[in-house]
Amino acid sequence: MNRFLFVAADFLSRPPGFYAMIVAMVLCTALVPFGLTNVVTYALSVAAIVITGVVLIQGYRDTAAIHAKLNEIIIALDETRNDVVGLEHAEPEEIREKLAKLEEEAARTIGPA
Repeated sequence: MNRFLFVAADFLSRPPGFYAMIVAMVLCTALVPFGLTNVVTYALSVAAIVITGVVLIQGYRDTAAIHAKLNEIIIALDETRNDVVGLEHAEPEEIREKLAKLEEEAARTIGPA
């Protein structure tokens, strides 16, 4: 199921998928004069849910890729600490604590502005 969702999100997030959604919406709008308002409302509601899903899936993919790239940079640099690798999987409280600690260290290293 995940594979299908990622393929659908990938298709719908590109121009051909966007055009397909526009054609579907135009067809739904064309059905309104024939008394099919309920069908149109249903179809457009489903389309809105699908588009929301596409945005969420693409956001997840982008975020995961950015984290992987940042982790690679952290690991590649000799002078960095690896304790922040994978921090995106931690609990929000742990992330806030680590962020506060890093900001304190940065302030000590840089000094007052």
